[in-house]
Amino acid sequence: MQGNLPPEAQEKLEELQDLQEKAQTVATQKQQAETQLTEAETALEELDGMDEDTVMYREVGELMIETDFEQAQENLEEKVDTLEIRVQSLEKQEGRIESQFEELQGELQQMLGGMGGPGGMAGGPGAGGA
Repeated sequence: MQGNLPPEAQEKLEELQDLQEKAQTVATQKQQAETQLTEAETALEELDGMDEDTVMYREVGELMIETDFEQAQENLEEKVDTLEIRVQSLEKQEGRIESQFEELQGELQQMLGGMGGPGGMAGGPGAGGA
């Protein structure tokens, strides 16, 4: 069917496909950020039940480095804050992509409406006939 489309419709279709790819990428990034956020929040909750004198370690590349309770808590709180902002940003991006997709889809359907559109029916809105 793509070979029979006018250039404008072909361009809109390609834009729709690009937006679908972007939406998938953003959804994947959001899922990863949400997973990291959940892990960081869980770790922070675990700290609440620990004694502040507990010996703690953090990962630095392939090494485990000793760190103090306060530093570990501060790092986790900062990570949670950053990830919350990241998730919110990705949610907004998802919304914008969805709006663009719906708008393009409507434009494409209008273009194809005059041509008979998908399914080969030549009597779309405004097609007339006697």
